[in-house]
Amino acid sequence: MNRRQLLRYGRIGTLAALATTVPSAWQTYQAQTAPEPETPSPSDNSLLVQWLGHTCFLFVGEGQSVLVNPFRTLGCTAGYRPPQVNADLVLISSRLLDEGATENLPGNPRILFEPGAYQFRGQQIQGIRTFHDREGGRRFGINVAWGWIQAGIKIVHLGGAAAPITPEQQILMGRPDLLFVPVGGGPKAYSPEEAKEEMLKLNPRVVIPTHYLTQAADRDSCNLVEIEQFLALVEDATIEKTTSDSIRLSRSRLPENQRVVKVLSYNF
Repeated sequence: MNRRQLLRYGRIGTLAALATTVPSAWQTYQAQTAPEPETPSPSDNSLLVQWLGHTCFLFVGEGQSVLVNPFRTLGCTAGYRPPQVNADLVLISSRLLDEGATENLPGNPRILFEPGAYQFRGQQIQGIRTFHDREGGRRFGINVAWGWIQAGIKIVHLGGAAAPITPEQQILMGRPDLLFVPVGGGPKAYSPEEAKEEMLKLNPRVVIPTHYLTQAADRDSCNLVEIEQFLALVEDATIEKTTSDSIRLSRSRLPENQRVVKVLSYNF
């Protein structure tokens, strides 16, 4: 990211409303393969979520597109395609190259990279400061978890968090409808066990795991574990494995009395 880009990142807006979490019990069944989502009519207020590899996702809904954590293709992301997609807003969790490479993005998107409260085209965006390692940020610095509401769905993307969520951070995050949590371990992201613990704190309705070992990785330079280690810990949730890199969600169809873990597929 160059200095010219950084100079145009303004911070505006007021602090997003605080929310509290509501505990609930998990259901005790599992679906190994989820049906493909139904295509909504144009009048539906829905959110399209596309996985572009690692912790990078594109969100399209309410006439806006949000891109989170574009990366360079190296190490654990070596075999993914560069996520050079058009977006109105880009959120990055750190300056590390696996989640903060914005120099080749098309168009002229607004880019946010620091903790704080922002507004963008009527949306409130909350960047929550966390640590990117288990040593108070001394190794990998600060991670920014992002929270916003799009198409009526409350989204929290934890980026590459490795430190436990504090009570203050939990208040800012609230209870997500849709949570993105890193699960592959290593020195700068949650292990499967840590990911489960932090997920339970936030009590989301839908969970999408991120930051785990796939065939994209350069095995000599990637120390992540596969997603199955996380899924084995949440066998009492509903696990839905899709055959697509995209899902479409609507507020009215979110699960109420169960937690759903959705595993997307990358089209290599």
